[in-house]
Amino acid sequence: MNLQTSRRHFLRGTGALIALPGLESVGFQRFASAASAAAGAAPKRCVFMGIGFGVTKETWFPDATRTGADYELSEGLAPLARHQSDITVVQGCSNQFTNEAHWGSTFWLTGANRYSVPGQNMANSISADQIVAQQLGKDTRFSSLQLNGSDLQGHGPGLSLSWDQRGKPVGGQDDPVQVFHKLFSPSDMPLEQRQAAIAENRSVLDAVLTQGKRVQRGLSKNDTDKLDEYFQGIRDIETRLNKDESWLNVPKAKAPLDEPEPGLKGKAEIEIMQDLIVAALQTDSTRVLSYRLPGQTLLQSLDLKPSSHNVSHYSPGERMEASKARDKTHSELLARLIDKLKATKEADGSSLFDHTSVAFGSNISSIHYLTNCPTILTGGGANLKLGQHLVLPKDTPLCNVWLTMLQGMGIDTPRHGDSTGVVKELQA
Repeated sequence: MNLQTSRRHFLRGTGALIALPGLESVGFQRFASAASAAAGAAPKRCVFMGIGFGVTKETWFPDATRTGADYELSEGLAPLARHQSDITVVQGCSNQFTNEAHWGSTFWLTGANRYSVPGQNMANSISADQIVAQQLGKDTRFSSLQLNGSDLQGHGPGLSLSWDQRGKPVGGQDDPVQVFHKLFSPSDMPLEQRQAAIAENRSVLDAVLTQGKRVQRGLSKNDTDKLDEYFQGIRDIETRLNKDESWLNVPKAKAPLDEPEPGLKGKAEIEIMQDLIVAALQTDSTRVLSYRLPGQTLLQSLDLKPSSHNVSHYSPGERMEASKARDKTHSELLARLIDKLKATKEADGSSLFDHTSVAFGSNISSIHYLTNCPTILTGGGANLKLGQHLVLPKDTPLCNVWLTMLQGMGIDTPRHGDSTGVVKELQA
């Protein structure tokens, strides 16, 4: 064995070794999914959808005295009536470290302590969807997809709902047309040029690492920590390059829907993003998605005059009526997504809904309230007990819900964020 093998060749070699099982798995699923239908070979998937600003507390939450399966949907949740046996509404959860009433998404999936790093006024940790992506994203072209609305009032800092293992924001896309092309349009660049581009990127990374190592000596602890973080970022890029290389020869899936019309906003924008979510799952292009829904453009598409910020600070009158109308529309849209997941069939005859876990909600309850985060769970991907209304003890960590989902999807993790344990009432 030549011990002088260059680092770049080593990376290429390990990339091939890592990629090969993934390709074999993908090929196996495409070739043998029908034959193995009886064994339940359909993969698990998950979707997280955040609404930024909260809900109308007077009309969204079901009556807290009626729990279990024998409960009545509230006014705001009424459009979900046809799916009541397939949804679970959870009350009582919060993120203990949350203190920003306009940040509905920043810590929603992480449960992180904003001040956990001395000297920083903003720190975060890995989001639940990215923990899923680390396991379920190995065998798909895209480990995960992050989608954004055209406006993001109420969501807070971040580039999407997703945060990586270092607590750094993961970029998202807000143009349905671009999402469509990313998923289904073949690259115009010849294979050789794409291979050359990856090789060139590796060369740049090699040069950067070499320069970084030259300045390592004699640094202060803070500078050393910064450099370590920088090196981790480089390693993350290397991982993505390895994955890109492993999929170079694999054609993209055929699109099961037409290219979206450009310029869609509000309700129509959310509908097409939902269609793209289903298409991405249906074609196994990814198994993990997150989506920050728009607020202001949704209100405008419903001909509601108050701004999304003012609606979130409602009082009886026009603002409150707009808030209630927004809630009903969110429920209508969630019901529509459930319809589509149920109507999309797997190779074994089951539905996409049977293998997809969906979470819907916000880190904000309403107005400036940060307790009792509105939470809806649906889908069969996490082995959760659906068709019930849960009222958990006040200030139960929301991360207990995410931990229950993660473990229900077969992900071996003992805790997430500030979790204190699973929610046993959620376990099927």
